[in-house]
Amino acid sequence: MPGRQNRFVVTLTRRLPEAVESRLAARYELIRNSDDRPLAVDGIIAAMKASDAIVSTLGDPLAADALNAGAGRCRLIAHFGVGYDNIDLAVAKERGVAVTNTPGVLTDDTADMTMLLLLAAARRANEGVREIQYGTWSGWRPTHLLGRRLSGKTLGLVGFGRIGRAVAERAAAGFGMHVQAWSRSLGITEAAAAGVIRCDSLDTLLSTSDFVSLHVPRTPETHHLLDARRLALLPTHAVLVNTARGDVIDQSALIDALTRNAFAGAGLDVFEGEPAVPEALVALSNVFALPHIGSATIETRTAMGNLAADNLDAFFDGRPLPNPVN
Repeated sequence: MPGRQNRFVVTLTRRLPEAVESRLAARYELIRNSDDRPLAVDGIIAAMKASDAIVSTLGDPLAADALNAGAGRCRLIAHFGVGYDNIDLAVAKERGVAVTNTPGVLTDDTADMTMLLLLAAARRANEGVREIQYGTWSGWRPTHLLGRRLSGKTLGLVGFGRIGRAVAERAAAGFGMHVQAWSRSLGITEAAAAGVIRCDSLDTLLSTSDFVSLHVPRTPETHHLLDARRLALLPTHAVLVNTARGDVIDQSALIDALTRNAFAGAGLDVFEGEPAVPEALVALSNVFALPHIGSATIETRTAMGNLAADNLDAFFDGRPLPNPVN
């Protein structure tokens, strides 16, 4: 097509909102993943060899083997998302591949989803939905599906970045909750300024919270941060929510604890080994589960795509990258 030669080639590992793809197509030659499923390692290698840049997403296997085997043409990985734990940053740097991400724009929607999960798990929404779906509801009665209110209760935040802070604001202002937080980098003065109580240890937070919400990145240190020992610290009435990464919780230990009713319930938007979700977890009535849709609004996914496009444009224009991570 006239005028389209010599344009930079960009591979989209997943389909993006239409407005974003249209913006990218106006400047770049796009290679789209028509299946809209995660690319295997050989697919990533092929994309790196065929493209000047890749717009990657959660789950794309951009580990050392793929980066080394595909090294050559690709000079930028514009990651669509905040977390980039699927990318080997050190190897990317060695190979001269810049990496960017899309922080900030998904904060509000993920915080809103956290509140949805807190409410759904606390008010036993999953059990109610199942009764309607399967026709087992026998009618209103005073003791039917008694849950717990959020108002006046203590919410413990594990991690206190952008999303954790946004959840704290919603919980305190909207529901009158008492908020406490634990983070290795959170100081007493900073916590006080944000209107939250700083816990000296994760164990203390878990044992003194009515509700616990996870907001830490996936790192070697946070893998199975909540293991069987720490899950056992939760009060029997507690509700646990995870919108961070699935493997922050030892999923096998979680299933065991919830099966024994060691604590009241969980609201989950992320899972270990997703998209696979154990049947033993799905079967639990005290689990309210969603398929990793914390940032899934038109507004946020479009904003994320535009931020990835901003990073692409800046890179190929020779300008400073808006969101570099390596």
